[in-house]
Amino acid sequence: MRHKVFFMYISFLERIKIFFKENLQYPRIYFGKSIKSIPTGAFILFPVQDSQLNCGLSGIVTFKKNNVTAPKIPLRKIESMILHLKGYTYKKLREEKGDLIENYLGGETFIKGLQDHIGNLKLTSPLYTIFKEAPYREKLKGVSLALEKVISGEENEYYQRLNILSFEENEIIIKRISLLKDICWSLKEEILKNIEKIKELTGFTDRNIPLLVFKQFKSINTLFNNLDRLEVRGRDSAGISVIAIVERKDYLKFEKELTKRSLLDEFFSRQKEKILLNRGITVNRHEDNISITFTYKIAAQIGHLGDNVEFLRKQIQDDGIFQSFITLPSVYQTTVAHTRWASMGEISEPNCHPVDNIIHNNKDHESNDNTGIIHACLNGDIDNYLILKEKYERETKKSIPNEITTDTKIIPLQIQKYHENDHPIEESFRLAVNDFTGSHAIAMHTDIAPGKIFLAQRGSGQTLFIGLGKECYLTASEIYGLVEETSRYIKIEGEKSVNGLESKNQGQIFILDQNSCGGLSGIKAMYYDGSPIQLSANDIKQTEITSRDIDRQDFPHYFFKEIFESPGSVEKTVQNRWRISRKNGKRHSLIILEDDVIPPALAEAFQKNRIRNILFIGQGTAGVAACGCAELLNYYLANSSIQVASLKASEFSGSVLKTSLKDTLIIAITQSGTTTDTNMAIDMARQRNAYTMAIVNRRDSDITFRVDGVLYTSTGRDIEMSVASTKAYYSQIAAGSILGLKLAQLTARRDDDFILGELERLMKLPSLMKKVLARKEEIARSAHKFAPTKRYWAVVGSGYNKIAADEIRIKLSELCYKTISSDVVEDKKHID
Repeated sequence: MRHKVFFMYISFLERIKIFFKENLQYPRIYFGKSIKSIPTGAFILFPVQDSQLNCGLSGIVTFKKNNVTAPKIPLRKIESMILHLKGYTYKKLREEKGDLIENYLGGETFIKGLQDHIGNLKLTSPLYTIFKEAPYREKLKGVSLALEKVISGEENEYYQRLNILSFEENEIIIKRISLLKDICWSLKEEILKNIEKIKELTGFTDRNIPLLVFKQFKSINTLFNNLDRLEVRGRDSAGISVIAIVERKDYLKFEKELTKRSLLDEFFSRQKEKILLNRGITVNRHEDNISITFTYKIAAQIGHLGDNVEFLRKQIQDDGIFQSFITLPSVYQTTVAHTRWASMGEISEPNCHPVDNIIHNNKDHESNDNTGIIHACLNGDIDNYLILKEKYERETKKSIPNEITTDTKIIPLQIQKYHENDHPIEESFRLAVNDFTGSHAIAMHTDIAPGKIFLAQRGSGQTLFIGLGKECYLTASEIYGLVEETSRYIKIEGEKSVNGLESKNQGQIFILDQNSCGGLSGIKAMYYDGSPIQLSANDIKQTEITSRDIDRQDFPHYFFKEIFESPGSVEKTVQNRWRISRKNGKRHSLIILEDDVIPPALAEAFQKNRIRNILFIGQGTAGVAACGCAELLNYYLANSSIQVASLKASEFSGSVLKTSLKDTLIIAITQSGTTTDTNMAIDMARQRNAYTMAIVNRRDSDITFRVDGVLYTSTGRDIEMSVASTKAYYSQIAAGSILGLKLAQLTARRDDDFILGELERLMKLPSLMKKVLARKEEIARSAHKFAPTKRYWAVVGSGYNKIAADEIRIKLSELCYKTISSDVVEDKKHID
């Protein structure tokens, strides 16, 4: 029966295809194809979308020509600024009738100045002084305690007077307290705590190490911190490789030191592994210089966040050979790291990234025929890996070891192939990445081009960012892999199609050069066809996210942390959005949404009844939130003539668009502001003269530049790290509620009593959520008791509860990898 249904289905599809060809003049009809793989003017039925396979990729290059003058530690200045700050608290300004907006906590310029002073302590020279000198550490601990006391006092004052402050005063207080929190966090975690991490990495019992050694370990520590944050995108394995070039005379001293410490035999032994494994060492002897590569890896399918990076830190700390090597002055040094979610190849050390270009024929672990050491990391997939592998083995008569089943192995081998055919390494890299099909992000470093990291990205499944630090370039697959070191970055736009030298071209290549002063001067960029990309200051972006926003705190998982942050996110979303006044003994409500949320032109369109349709759009969890917001707005507008609905963004752009949408408001809901389907739908709506708004979490994200008005959830920087969204969903519903009540006021559909009643319910929501979370032990016992008893589950709900059921279904599917249905309660008797 199943086979019969299947063939009927295929026959039906063929009839559709014939109909389109004969009646709609579509000569090229495709089924189940990616939009990127078909020619212009074709028609696709059931298009395939690239999936996103998440891994974490990171790298660091410190500048050789650094022109940053490291300031002395301005400790007295910092301490005097803290005293000054205490003179401009809320209480002091109210007592002295000072201008709160201008002078609160000394003013924004003053606080930014304090932030700069603290931020400069992260530079190598001042951080080294703090590392060595205990009095500096103690004084800075005192500064952090003083800041914590100010923050605590100001938050208490704020919450006591929340409802008597003006909207602008609220915004100023929240922003400046947040800045103080960033400063305090940076001092405690990015300076004082990092110093202790660096000390552990060195393996030394005291702090009397040279500045050169401290600088090397500082870079490695930064990379480990970044990798730790990227682990949330995949953690079944991790690896790091350091390629350093040293002068021959220094290398000879190094070998003598190993002999003295009885480590020379181990040094040579670790070069004999036929596959690049944990603690692998590769040596390449050039005429004047020697290149040495240290690699550390771990594969652990089961484990906790942080375990892998902790293991890698311990490997370096306990490696006597590496500890001896790091004292040498390097001519060049680059480091790349990777944390993996295996999409191809088993979870094993041989498959951990980075992988190298070496295929052994019973030789020591020196590079193939002295052609160079090449290490590569990959996010995504090389779809044609098996074809390239078969071709490589046929042409070279060499076989990739059976233990290596990751597609990443072909990357350094393809690069080497082109280099052996007399192509420069830069061109070899370009030619190699052009051979690869599929969405990918690649990082590579090699002793053939010392001091450089090569990056390539093509397709929409992966991302790559380059952080522009004061002393280094960083690269990461997520912005939060950069923010400890810098807020300035460039995004590689490998998903864009542009007109190339010969045809449409997709994919970008960036090369970061250590032999530079940083900024744009040390970055070379090109498209995959070799045409250059001219970078300018306009390509440099800035993020407000800090490492404080993405810290896991003491929670075992980000998902767990974010569930418990949900009440706070809802509270911050509705905070400062309403006021209650009394007139003639009666309470009146006012919903406060400023002009950048509801522009005057949109407000006027509502007041003059020009808006006939409101449509909420989104994808995934945001799409479910859109359903909830639409139901709330329908209720608030009380059977008005305005039609309110919700739709998946992809459905809206694919099948619901009208020629003109001038009477329509499209409200996009998105957590990150970068969802392709949602952003594309907004662009198409604007082209048809629709009014547009966004409910979004991230300030200055892509969608905020595409819409007429923006309503931020929480503080606009309440980042979610977990794949399964929680707090964003709840705060999106809360934001939709506030917006809906405002529209009910604008259209005079509801009176003050109704608005006040809804506000009171909304304000109770965070405390109700906390009551549920307080029952976590009881909920856990129930889950352990009942969940394992059934293999298949369904989530049901009626009315508004069906929306909750849909969201629960998504969470269970994401977290349990099970297909779970979501149904209306009454339907279960008909479909089961």
